[in-house]
Amino acid sequence: MPVRPTAALTPLLVIALTGTALTACGGGSGSDPDTVKVSYKQSTDNSVKVMDTYLAGVKEQFEREHPGKKVEFVPIKAPDAEYYTKLQQMLRSPRTAPDLVYEDTFLINSDITSGYLKPLDPYLAKWPDWSRFVDSAKAAARGRDGKTYGVPDGTDTRGLWFDRRVFRKAGLPPDWRPRTWEDVLAAARTIKRKVPGVVPLNVYTGKPAGERATMQGFEMLLYGTGDGTRDPLYDSGSQKWITGSQGFKDSLEFVETVYRDKLGPDVSDALDPNFNTAVNGELLPQGKIGIALDGSWLPQDWLPGSGHEWPQWSKQLGLAAMPTQAGQAPGKVSMSGGWTWSVPAKAANPGLAFDFIRTLQTKDNARKWYIANSGIAVREDVAADPAYTGAQPGIRFFTDLVASTHYRPAYPAYPKVSTAVQEAMEAVTTGDLSVAKAASEYDATLADVTGGQVVRK
Repeated sequence: MPVRPTAALTPLLVIALTGTALTACGGGSGSDPDTVKVSYKQSTDNSVKVMDTYLAGVKEQFEREHPGKKVEFVPIKAPDAEYYTKLQQMLRSPRTAPDLVYEDTFLINSDITSGYLKPLDPYLAKWPDWSRFVDSAKAAARGRDGKTYGVPDGTDTRGLWFDRRVFRKAGLPPDWRPRTWEDVLAAARTIKRKVPGVVPLNVYTGKPAGERATMQGFEMLLYGTGDGTRDPLYDSGSQKWITGSQGFKDSLEFVETVYRDKLGPDVSDALDPNFNTAVNGELLPQGKIGIALDGSWLPQDWLPGSGHEWPQWSKQLGLAAMPTQAGQAPGKVSMSGGWTWSVPAKAANPGLAFDFIRTLQTKDNARKWYIANSGIAVREDVAADPAYTGAQPGIRFFTDLVASTHYRPAYPAYPKVSTAVQEAMEAVTTGDLSVAKAASEYDATLADVTGGQVVRK
């Protein structure tokens, strides 16, 4: 489940927003030893209840199989950035910590370093199903101390969604396969010229979009600028973050071009923290976007019961891999993330929490979840199951992208690095800074947030 955001909040506003959640979620002393409290991100779109529906079914199964035990949900209904803030507030105290939390892999090392999460290795050693999980997914939940702090519930990949209705009007091919960034921009310019009233190309940008801007937008560009063998954000040899790269500037220039040439949405829309809700629920189904740089999970919003049912989506939308900058090998690029179920360090009932994870992650339940949320399987037995691979159009396309995907350098400093990327994107999106100036300010911020652990490339 995706990388799925709002502007930075002042400390007082954070306290005001989190007060109710902190009071409602009583972990620690006085907690019922027979009740597992589970916190997860609830969609801000009231019609999208994929997670709620799935968890309700698992709760029923767990309580049936564990007589006398109860599951209590403590959902956090918020855009991504607010969710992370509220969750971290809850994890700080045994009074407010739930027993099980839904962690985005980009934050997990930061939360590990802060001492918020409990290593799960003693539980995993006694769980036969752990051997079914692919190594790359396991690594996403592993701390720098070598211990594992979460059980992944799937991953994701990213590519280009394009509307065949719009392409037909623009005279573009229905089997579009761009080979370079310029091919993507050229198609967007053609749509702008021939199909007025349509957003030619949506690329998420700026701080309000949070990690959606960093990962779906910027990193899908940046990781396509080199030869695919080196991480362009973090140098593993020196264990330092990279400044001064041409690829970084080229990626900013692509974003600048999209918004300067009015190939993207209006800037005011792009910087709305809830713009993705409009994209998924309205603009794409209504044929108002030509090309969207986005993730594998989108169909979850269009399935029966979602509130935005769109049974024609697989006929009206096409899929293409995001090309590398100049078409250099390997020719395409994707980013992968995902979420894990983790046990807080201050959880009152960690053993019961892991029992709930085991129920969440049976083969049957994992398959149901991957299909329901349009996720990419991280259990080998599910990935080979025809009931999964044939469940939805697009699953095979996005699963095949795993071979050319990249993972974020999810070290403790990454959340701050990501924010610095968003600030640079926003500056060129609004036109407040040139590409050169935005890149220079990013370099300075990077050195600051990483304690000077940078290397110039």
